[in-house]
Amino acid sequence: MTTQYPEIALYIDGQWGQGSGGRGDDVINPATEEVLGRVPFAEPGDVDRAIAAAKAAFPTWRDAGPDFRSSILLRASALLHQRADEIGQVMTLEEGKPRGEAVGEVHRAATLLQWDAEEGRRAYGRIIPSGPDEILSVRMVPVGPVGAFVPWNFPAGGPMRKIAAALAAGNSIVIKPSEEVPGTISLIARAFEDAGLPAGVLNVLFGVPDEISRKVIADPAIRFVAFTGSVPVGKHIAGLAAAAMKPAIMELGGHAPVIVCADTDPVKAARTAVRAKIANAGQVCTSPSRFLVDRHVYDAFTAAFIDAMAAIKIGNGLDEGVQMGPMVSERRRSGVRKLIEDAVSHGARVALGGEPMPGKGFFYPPTVLTDVPADAALLSEEPFGPVAPITAFDDLDEALEIANSLPYGLAAYAYTDSAATAEKLIAGFEAGILSVNHCGGSVPQAPSGGVKDSGYGREGGHEGLHGYLVTKRVSHRLRP
Repeated sequence: MTTQYPEIALYIDGQWGQGSGGRGDDVINPATEEVLGRVPFAEPGDVDRAIAAAKAAFPTWRDAGPDFRSSILLRASALLHQRADEIGQVMTLEEGKPRGEAVGEVHRAATLLQWDAEEGRRAYGRIIPSGPDEILSVRMVPVGPVGAFVPWNFPAGGPMRKIAAALAAGNSIVIKPSEEVPGTISLIARAFEDAGLPAGVLNVLFGVPDEISRKVIADPAIRFVAFTGSVPVGKHIAGLAAAAMKPAIMELGGHAPVIVCADTDPVKAARTAVRAKIANAGQVCTSPSRFLVDRHVYDAFTAAFIDAMAAIKIGNGLDEGVQMGPMVSERRRSGVRKLIEDAVSHGARVALGGEPMPGKGFFYPPTVLTDVPADAALLSEEPFGPVAPITAFDDLDEALEIANSLPYGLAAYAYTDSAATAEKLIAGFEAGILSVNHCGGSVPQAPSGGVKDSGYGREGGHEGLHGYLVTKRVSHRLRP
């Protein structure tokens, strides 16, 4: 199919428009390095208008009730399912991931919206048994206008995690998605508009990140802050929220360990791990990125892993059969190359890949490193790319200690056929997202989030709405 890249605009108070100052930047296709369009930047006055719109829209949206809210959100979800092919095509153009992966992401985002819309109807309080003259209750109410900030790697899923939870809980939102991938969120906002979402409930800004985040977070009208991104930027955003005494959710980076035990099938484990490793060219915060393999199955696992990585078809995500597209930018590609070069300088061996691919586009081949020493930066810094370091271990407790040795605590994975071993690892992993015998990611019906430097708060499941609600304790005495 042929899809034209959409014209990008700010969405403020139900109106589309360019930034009032004329600033902006080009949107680049990472597979071809061609300019797709231009994204306008919001000026301080535009940010003020978006916040004012969210503030004005909040009381009506809050008081409309869950039935009315969910009816609109479910219509938006249905429209996103219907338009998934078009939106997925735009996502591939601007972010690079294969078209099938992109379309699937749109469907998952729509499903998440459906889940949260229904979960908003179940934001129950409770009655607590008390004396005969008192009704003691707990009430859950919307927190208020939300300020949200998301990165580029999931152009549909990232924004939807914030939008769906905020709106389903009864809040309005001002969101700043990434300027690198503005087309996807623009089409998502169109779907909300077409579904009948009242003006001001959803406001979308692009611009200089620090300018917008400082202004949004400091404004008294904003009552909650939601952020996904790197650990350093997350700490900065959390500091701004703390200075304004505002609650926040932080979904930050990770460096997920994968422990492969001797009692598992190493070939099957390798093949499933590769599928997760090459998803979005490794540009996923929960991507498996440190492979710790029992020495008894190390050779079999490594050989199967290399074979599976070598078989991956790389290219423009719009081309038939492509399994992995480019990285999003030259900056990201250079970052991966730097980590690989550092590892090799410390004695690591390149078993596959290793060098950027020649020609147009920000392509990096699937890369496997072995014999990576502990002091290589690759084992302590999030790679965010299609590179897999594989090391052997002799003792499971030692492997678990290595897995937990970093300040990250987002995701962790294990392969074992022993229920006892699995439970030991589940109890021992210092991470908020765990998968056993696969490296699967987030699902709408269950909570996801990190510990340690990987953040706090949860998205998904009934826990996903907690931050967007205020808990009120009410004691009502029937007689003075």
